[in-house]
Amino acid sequence: MRNFIKILKKETILFFLIGIQSIAQNPLIRDQFTADPSARVFGERVYVFPSHDIIATEGKGRKDWFCMEDYHVFSSANLTDWTDHGLIVQQNKVEWVKPDSYSMWAPDCIQRNGKYYFYFPSIPKDTITYKKGFTIGVAIADKPEGPYKTEPNPIKGVSGIDPNVFIDKDRQAYLYWCGGNIFVAKLKPNMTELDSEVKIIENLPGKGLKEGPYMFERNGIYYLTYPHVEKKIERLEYATADNPMGPFKVTGVIMDESPTGCWTNHHSILKFKNQWYLFYHHNDFSPQFDKARSIRADFLNFNADGRIQKVIPTLRGVGITKATDQIQIDRYSEISDKGVSVSFLDSLNTFKGWKTTFTKSNSWIQYYKVDFSKNKLKTITIKAWSEKGGILQVCTKGTDKKVIAEISIPEGGKWDEIKAPLLKLESGIQNLQVIAKSDSLMEVDWILFQ
Repeated sequence: MRNFIKILKKETILFFLIGIQSIAQNPLIRDQFTADPSARVFGERVYVFPSHDIIATEGKGRKDWFCMEDYHVFSSANLTDWTDHGLIVQQNKVEWVKPDSYSMWAPDCIQRNGKYYFYFPSIPKDTITYKKGFTIGVAIADKPEGPYKTEPNPIKGVSGIDPNVFIDKDRQAYLYWCGGNIFVAKLKPNMTELDSEVKIIENLPGKGLKEGPYMFERNGIYYLTYPHVEKKIERLEYATADNPMGPFKVTGVIMDESPTGCWTNHHSILKFKNQWYLFYHHNDFSPQFDKARSIRADFLNFNADGRIQKVIPTLRGVGITKATDQIQIDRYSEISDKGVSVSFLDSLNTFKGWKTTFTKSNSWIQYYKVDFSKNKLKTITIKAWSEKGGILQVCTKGTDKKVIAEISIPEGGKWDEIKAPLLKLESGIQNLQVIAKSDSLMEVDWILFQ
């Protein structure tokens, strides 16, 4: 575990320095840890404001606990190509924040009157005033990617974490946060001061941790969504009302507990180009340590009566992958029951991603929504290896299955980029299926078309 953490720290620093653009699939950001995504539509792009997990070390945070010292912002026009706009707020550059607290937890951001207001919790220098340890501050910018200027003081009258801001149709703004309970208060038009008494939101589950509130409105229904520990770890739930301050009625579950035991989940919900999405997090790159998490996105849908359909988390995620990009088939849409599996390329350097291992003839893996609109694609390239050699078949799979390539993986046990000609290929959005045609062990990193 110690070596694993050292490698992760090294990789996080490396990727931070070179600023790589991330490509679609879950997790969304593949060069650093990210958690607690607040996703917003500003203009024609989706901006995500997550917290930034790092690994605590001697003198830097609390060992084996959440450790966060700054915030990045990411954006995308298509939910496929994500750009890291870099740091926007750092703990040692905020006047009121205790500089060695490493407590820059879940944030939010909202637009009003041409300004962007970024809300973030942290531990203040004056911990006597804030008995619960945390309070919430604001940073303001002219553009969603910044630069942001932090207010000299946190919001008066607020003690807690996980801020969320909602602006109703009448332009009244509300601040939600948590700290034992979930609280709400109105905000003044300046967005930096409370404009009402603080109210505890009642009628929520009485037992188990509740945190991370996120409010949205649809068809006159106000949805208060939140993580809740019903058993041992968090699941995403929601309550509904006809007023942003309630009273609320607990209505249902948005996402069940993590099947692999990640203790936290934290989310946001938005509508983008007529489709609703759930943004959340999981410990994809750190399966043995759930304080180092990564953000995801999946489709969210509603029943006719307004109830939210439960979201089943996927590896494939959302967005459309270009055929000319590296297609990570390990982020699959479907997989056969036997003969194929997914694992890390390097368990000590998980940011290198995953690989797909085939061991049985006719085992398969499917990857949905690949864009073949670019004309004159002639070849397929696959990064793979096999000790004894083998054959992989690549098909497009819709109502009919069509073989578009057959690739011979040479023996020798070394990773190689193998090229093969394409057979007849239709343009448009296609679903891919990769099938093993031999029983020998074959491993695949990615495929692309040229």
